[in-house]
Amino acid sequence: MSHVEVFGVRHHGPGSARALRGALEEFKPDAVLVEGPPEADPIVELAGDPGMVPPVALLAYSPAPDGGGHKAAFWPFAEFSPEWQAIRYALGAGVPVRFCDLPAANQLVPSGRERDMSGHAAEGIRLDPLGRLAEAAGYDDAERWWDDAVEHRGAGPSPFPAIAEAMTELRARLAEQPEGTAPAGPPPGRSPREERREEQREAHMRRTLRRTLKEGHERVAVVCGAWHVPALRARIPAASDDRTLRGLPKTKVAMTWVPWTHGRLAGRSGYGAGVRSPGWYHHLFTARDRPIERWLTAAARVLREEDLHVSSAHVIEAVRLAEALAALRGRPLAGLDEVTEAARAVLCEGADLPVELIQRRMVVGERLGAVPERAPMVPLQRDLQAEQRRLRLKPSALGREHDLDLRKPTDLERSRLLHRLRLLDVDWGVPAGTGRSKGTFRETWTLTWRPEFDVELIEVSAWGTTVRGAATARAEALADQAAALADLTSVAERCLLSDLGDALPSVMGALADRAAVDTDVAHLMSALPALVRALRYGDVRGTSTGPLRTVVDGLIVRVCVGLAPAITGLDDAAAREFLAHADAVHGALSLLADEAHLERWRTALEGLLTRPDALHGRIEGRLTRLLLDAGRLGDVPDRMARAVSAGAAPARAAAWIEGFLSGGALLLLHDEALLRLVDGWIAGLPAGSFTDVLPLLRRTFGAYSAAERRAIGERLRHRAGPRPGTPGHPEDPVDETRAAPAAATTLRILGWAN
Repeated sequence: MSHVEVFGVRHHGPGSARALRGALEEFKPDAVLVEGPPEADPIVELAGDPGMVPPVALLAYSPAPDGGGHKAAFWPFAEFSPEWQAIRYALGAGVPVRFCDLPAANQLVPSGRERDMSGHAAEGIRLDPLGRLAEAAGYDDAERWWDDAVEHRGAGPSPFPAIAEAMTELRARLAEQPEGTAPAGPPPGRSPREERREEQREAHMRRTLRRTLKEGHERVAVVCGAWHVPALRARIPAASDDRTLRGLPKTKVAMTWVPWTHGRLAGRSGYGAGVRSPGWYHHLFTARDRPIERWLTAAARVLREEDLHVSSAHVIEAVRLAEALAALRGRPLAGLDEVTEAARAVLCEGADLPVELIQRRMVVGERLGAVPERAPMVPLQRDLQAEQRRLRLKPSALGREHDLDLRKPTDLERSRLLHRLRLLDVDWGVPAGTGRSKGTFRETWTLTWRPEFDVELIEVSAWGTTVRGAATARAEALADQAAALADLTSVAERCLLSDLGDALPSVMGALADRAAVDTDVAHLMSALPALVRALRYGDVRGTSTGPLRTVVDGLIVRVCVGLAPAITGLDDAAAREFLAHADAVHGALSLLADEAHLERWRTALEGLLTRPDALHGRIEGRLTRLLLDAGRLGDVPDRMARAVSAGAAPARAAAWIEGFLSGGALLLLHDEALLRLVDGWIAGLPAGSFTDVLPLLRRTFGAYSAAERRAIGERLRHRAGPRPGTPGHPEDPVDETRAAPAAATTLRILGWAN
């Protein structure tokens, strides 16, 4: 063991990485072992490819036994990760580099942890040993202690002997160590299965080390988490480790490299070995000189990009303040806390929002790595990469908005690609609303790439080897599995948006069959808007919509015929649901702009109004409003007068008003007669009835904007004088005795009372 050096590191630490690189150059090993899955040995040489840009991660994935997807684990590496620097050193020096942790085949068995867990995740489960060491050093923050002791240290002796000694002492104190056995496992608080897995990991590391020495290597460097150093130095018999590893369950796994992000390296993302500030650590590693000056200069640049005034003098004063704070606190270098306080006080002048901007852009950051094209990929991933290059859509970890003009061939192809990915549940792009405010030829998307998309692409690769082929197969499967007519119409719409002509025949066949036998008018109405959108925008997108038109024509006729029996005897909830469907159908037919269908629909609504006794008040009011807006009714004031007359039940009258006014406030603002009717009805309600209908009125007028409510109030206030029977009318003078207490209270509230 005299030719073995075990370097205990923090998995992502710039000081550890820099010190490790220097230690390796001094030790000059002829083999390097790194904590990680040995299945990655065949692809470790890709880390030396110019196209490999950290942060990246090793991805191991295995099909779930029930066929319900893949189990996966990630081993992330940043440029400031000591393991990454060890790999790059070995590749540059031309010496073998291998991974020595427990194989992913053993870690991804059914009882293992699920996706998005790193190979280092176990480091965060147990009690953090750094916390114990920090406490012994008089620190209340483990990360601050580690930064001062390791990450912020300058040139000097190697920290690794001291780290090894500290971990050995800590493990010895935390649990008893029987003679002749491995050092005790992690502190109490872990489950027996987790403790057993830790023993297995360390046994496999020792086995790999023995095998490497047996192959003839004389100077072996082992890079692992600091906690494992005593276990790898211990003289444990090989037979003992063989017993520990015997009979471990295995599963078939595949391994590749995938891009990663700084945001996913942060501890707040749920990553067990994450750090608080990956952007700051990256800066410390790459800024070899004057890191504080360079950081605050970059912060000033970020603020200037947002049109915030920050001068060179601000930067100079912020640097002085950060260094002064570090000196007062006895720190070897101003840390993140000091530069943040300096930025807040000087650059941001005490404001919180600019500090949050620096935190988001710089402290955490969203740097997205890259992997070379020759990295192992499933065909679906390669096809997507080719499409991204062809359409000039570069993945980015920062959310970027793309405004697509569908009249341009490239933008149309981009839209189709994003819709196909959404069919595959790979939501790289998320549409911003409906886009209708910008016209039917425009779509707005927000594109944000996340590392999990690589796993999702692997999962959906069972549907096909290209994005188009996989989306086609998925659409056909969704159509077969659709439980409701509305689900089928949604699939049809998505097929048209994605230009999946191969899937349309089977989807439209299933849709036509389901629509022909479904007699529920509510189902037909809920299905119609999606089909109309697909029909209307399909023409815009250059998609063939012939079969869809036949289905739409049939649905409209059946909806209009079935309206009357569908709305009889509805309660409040059912009436509200029906109106939602009616509004959606009305909007869809207006979008379709087919006069024959519009006439059929309006005639059907007029027929319903001939039998108001069978209608819920809310439905009658809403249908009256729709026909009024269409110019089909000339007696609306008379209809409203009857609906809110003294003989009408207050609850039904309020429901009628709610339905009628739910189309917007413009009618009340521009129709004096209707405004007078509503105002007179409300003013004439008895006290008890007013209380009963108040929730309906509040819901109706609460849907209006504040400006609309204010305008209605102004219209009422400026009407021609007060009405008879109200205070202020000449025939009804104000009772000053009764008004005096109210006036006095108002004056006190306004602060005008003596």
